[in-house]
Amino acid sequence: MARAFELAELGRCGASPNPMVGAVVLDRRGGLAGEGYHIRYGGPHAEVEALAQAGERARGGTLYVTLEPCDHLGKTPPCSEAILAAGIARVVAAMADPNPEASGGGGRLRSAGVEVGFGLLEERARLLNRRWLRWAATARPWVTMKAAVSLDGRTATRTGESKWITGEAARRRGLELREEHDAVVVGVGTVLADNPQLTRRLGLNPGSPYRRIVLDSTLRTPVTADVVRSHPSLTLIAHTRHAPDDRRAALLETGVELLEVNADDRGKVDVQALLTALAPRPVAALLVEGGAEVHGSFVDAGVVDEAVFFVAPILIGGTASRPAVAGLGSGTLHAAPGFVIENVRPLGDDLEVAAVCLETTHVHWTG
Repeated sequence: MARAFELAELGRCGASPNPMVGAVVLDRRGGLAGEGYHIRYGGPHAEVEALAQAGERARGGTLYVTLEPCDHLGKTPPCSEAILAAGIARVVAAMADPNPEASGGGGRLRSAGVEVGFGLLEERARLLNRRWLRWAATARPWVTMKAAVSLDGRTATRTGESKWITGEAARRRGLELREEHDAVVVGVGTVLADNPQLTRRLGLNPGSPYRRIVLDSTLRTPVTADVVRSHPSLTLIAHTRHAPDDRRAALLETGVELLEVNADDRGKVDVQALLTALAPRPVAALLVEGGAEVHGSFVDAGVVDEAVFFVAPILIGGTASRPAVAGLGSGTLHAAPGFVIENVRPLGDDLEVAAVCLETTHVHWTG
């Protein structure tokens, strides 16, 4: 099972919005016969890959898998059928599938005479797929907030200079996060100031769905912006009912998707409404790249599950320099959302600090 988890991790850039899954097949004598993992969304599942490698050696053998085999026809045939056809005698799954649409593989196999066991390294299984479990359990994406900051938490100087606060290693790690998530979101202010492409460019993801999302209440995004001109079908612009009709028409002509959602108390795109609309698209994991006002809206809404900050060893200072998080903020320290620091590691001269929300640490237990 430990080897199955090693394999599952290889799907971190590609499996979402499906879970990461690894599988190992032992023959009837206990020898390694095959192994596999879920490489990309829409591709063969881990069990199918492992069984194909094992061939006839799977008959009478044991399958170890990090998640209960599926029993439904989706983008691929049910794994339960493949397991029965291969003649597997015993299946050991780390955890049951909480998704009612896909679960039931264990029961199907048992009814066909296969020995089935659950619970081996279950805690590790829930931690591995906590992003997916958040989405499966609550019908809203896992939200990761990312920022590059100085030691005093600033993302730009008082004159707006921000390139580059962190070094090349930290910037590459930030791009890796895009490869892990199903969508990246920024505000229209970032589009107007920086004209970012928001692309995946490292080649780590073999082709799972990807969206670039712009929060733009009144549709100020220019039709000449890179997120509009380049691959417009990947771009979704979320706006409110206050967006002018002529701006809607102009942007729709470019091929981008427009999504009207409710406005919050400040007249901005309501974050909760956005997450509800994104979940079925499907977006299981959302990366929020800011800037400060967008970060603040997600923090104020209480929906940040994970924060990844890249900290540079500089002090910017100044009351007019940009903070990492704006918005309304917490009135008291007690009301501020608490996080658990899970990882601190050097990246060149910088540090990566990753933390998960205290409330979110339990989603993978109750999902």
